[in-house]
Amino acid sequence: MRVMIDACVLYPTVMREVLLGCAKAGLFEARWSDRILEEWARAAGKLGPAEEVWARGEIAALGASFPQAIVRYDQAQEQQFWLPDPADIHVLTAAVVGSCDGILTMNAKDFPKNILGDEALLRWDPDGFALLLIEQSPQVVTDIAQNVLAEANRLSEAPWSMRALMKKARMPRLGKALERAA
Repeated sequence: MRVMIDACVLYPTVMREVLLGCAKAGLFEARWSDRILEEWARAAGKLGPAEEVWARGEIAALGASFPQAIVRYDQAQEQQFWLPDPADIHVLTAAVVGSCDGILTMNAKDFPKNILGDEALLRWDPDGFALLLIEQSPQVVTDIAQNVLAEANRLSEAPWSMRALMKKARMPRLGKALERAA
């Protein structure tokens, strides 16, 4: 399954680490465009120049880890698509050009299922998508989440529980599923 990942999913660290850990494990093929990565870097830059530098470093590392993930297209191709927010058309275009099965986004209202369906695309929110992955490969997803939790605890002043970390990462249903699996 090939999935276009929107910038709003790549930018939160915990969410990104869980989902891209699943992609590294072969549970799905991650895709993005240069523009999506640039949106991530600019969003991080709103927190300060050091955050943007950090994001650009993370983006470079993604390029090395996922060399097949980048989807490039001629900007004129965007003119054949429509979405409620014209600023999101580039994500839809990249998904179609990249032969994706769906778009992973937190932004449901700007990616209506009927419009995506016309392009044979599904839309998933990160939490729901992670639940699909844990049904498919419970031990793999659990191990990935445990590694993310261990890193969060290493970097944090106070320890996190799995459920609290996933809730903060806007993946509360995954947190509950991981808690039940433990």
